[in-house]
Amino acid sequence: MSRRALRRLRGEQRGQEEPGLGELGFELGCDGPPPAAASRGRRGPARTGVSNRFELITAEESEDEPPSREERVDTWLSAQDGAEGNSKRTATEEAEGDRQRDGEEAEQPDQTVTEEPTRRGAVLDLVLTNREGLVGNVTLQGSLRCSDHEMVESEILSTVRRACSKLAALDFKRADFGFFRSLLSHVEQQAAKEEKEKENQEDFGRGDPGITMQLVDTRRGVQYFTFEHHREYQQVQFKFLDAVESMDPNNIVLLLQMNPYHVDSLLQLSDVCRMQEDQEMARDLIERALYSMESAFHPVFSLTSGTCRLDYRRPENRAFFLALFKHLMFLEKRGCPRTALEFCKLILSLDPENDPLCVLLMIDFLSLRAREYTFLIRMFQEWESHRNLSQLPNFAFSVPLAYFFLSQQEERSELELSQAREKAARLIQLALVMFPSVLMPLLDHCSVQPDARVTNHSFFRLNAQISQPPALNQLTCLYVGRTHSLWKDPAVMAWLETNVHEVLCMVDAQDPLVEESEHKRKMRYQSAPRNIYRHIILSEMKEATAALPLEVTSQPVMGFDPLPPLDSIVSYTRPERTTHPSNESTLSLFFRSLLPNFNLQEDLRPDGDEEAGAGQDLNQGVNRLMAAMRDMLANIQFQEPPRDDNPEGDGDWD
Repeated sequence: MSRRALRRLRGEQRGQEEPGLGELGFELGCDGPPPAAASRGRRGPARTGVSNRFELITAEESEDEPPSREERVDTWLSAQDGAEGNSKRTATEEAEGDRQRDGEEAEQPDQTVTEEPTRRGAVLDLVLTNREGLVGNVTLQGSLRCSDHEMVESEILSTVRRACSKLAALDFKRADFGFFRSLLSHVEQQAAKEEKEKENQEDFGRGDPGITMQLVDTRRGVQYFTFEHHREYQQVQFKFLDAVESMDPNNIVLLLQMNPYHVDSLLQLSDVCRMQEDQEMARDLIERALYSMESAFHPVFSLTSGTCRLDYRRPENRAFFLALFKHLMFLEKRGCPRTALEFCKLILSLDPENDPLCVLLMIDFLSLRAREYTFLIRMFQEWESHRNLSQLPNFAFSVPLAYFFLSQQEERSELELSQAREKAARLIQLALVMFPSVLMPLLDHCSVQPDARVTNHSFFRLNAQISQPPALNQLTCLYVGRTHSLWKDPAVMAWLETNVHEVLCMVDAQDPLVEESEHKRKMRYQSAPRNIYRHIILSEMKEATAALPLEVTSQPVMGFDPLPPLDSIVSYTRPERTTHPSNESTLSLFFRSLLPNFNLQEDLRPDGDEEAGAGQDLNQGVNRLMAAMRDMLANIQFQEPPRDDNPEGDGDWD
């Protein structure tokens, strides 16, 4: 493009003054055409009322055709961009510079602009051409000549947003800038779609295809999402279940080599590494599982809004809950309680009504460790009315402990400190009356010997632990095993001792609250819900795990899906596998119990020459081992035991 065309695009015309709204054809609050004073039919450089400055470089455009609304908008935008630079130049300087440049340009005709902009994309083309950074990359026809498409798309979005903001600042009617808003919405949607397709292609290249997230429903401002497994991912899931049933972790490793971002395989192998004391590898596998599922998030799914829900009854969603829970456990062990607390809040926000992993049993501990005492107290006050948090031993003891820690902060006023001390004493006494079985195990874990009055009183003795229901025993064991380190402070122990003696006085005085609390313990806590069992299994507290009922411990528990809900919503099922009647001998069954993959009588599958040869060598080796075992058993000779000279014996026991 010639310098004259560029100069005129920038508004550097001889005698041009800063245009006003009337000269540009705009009237505030008016949708009609511009007044006749704009004089659109004149020619020559002295022209001031230019309705569309791009007419000066398009010879084919009719002079009598009134400018459209889009052209008037673009003229105004261009004038605003060039107004500041034009105001600094005088008419004499412009005239002198134009005479010199006109002589130079007479020998170099303009060959860049060949035709006028098309009506289909005229507005967007003019906006693009008006930007100095894109003049060399965009022609008036709207064709992009730039190698970096992302830079062009970003410039398009910024330009259109700027146009909408300027129009909104002038308070035009909706009809004046509705076109630009629809244009901006279309461009942003297209950019988001292309970005999502690019991410999916990258995920496919990494070997993690097949996981997506869909918006299921929206009710009362709450959005319900679900993960979905595509057909390819379902096939990998079936292979994973086969690998789990083989009881050989190497099969899971082989599966992950082919599918490095299969979520359930990552969760299961993380448990194996943790049991082998490889904490770093176990943590890395959990982080990879989180990254795999985060890559499949829906565009409107937000982790911080608190209004996004996932149904734990769907198997596709459980992996995300479990990965978050295992990740916060690693964070807490690494000394990051504040971050672990935020992850605990996130898990609770995904399904606060059902709380499938029962994170309410540990959010108090993380709050105390992170010194978020105010948050714990506020949560207890807001949720007590509809969730009865005081009936959980962890909240009953942790909330008064939070009040006690607040009463030790010197920066607070004396009134606040006094109120905190009173609330702490009242709540800890209620907790000791309601759950007396917590005291003695707590003192034992803290290596504290109680005084004679406490030891000899029947209210806190062993009978308090034996007489409580099994479900309550699980909750108390879980709380003591998890939070006993918070009670080792000498100041805390002195405060606890004072309130224990106050409770003993209430018991001796036969306070009605003591009998009422005993009645509540007998009526409630008969059986724990399934989410509490699931939480105890994931927490791996020895004391609480030992208190689990037989119906839980007798069934196999898998790390990738512990205790699945009984009302699961199954979207796809595993195909049934054909079973052959077993004609194996007792010795063959013995080897099968030792080697889950041992297969002596079934035909080899034609999966390839190498696999067939390896299977044949394995069977031949096992056959030789069995033959040697038969020979050994055949050559065994049994000898009678030696007889004693005194068969009756003397009747003494060693």
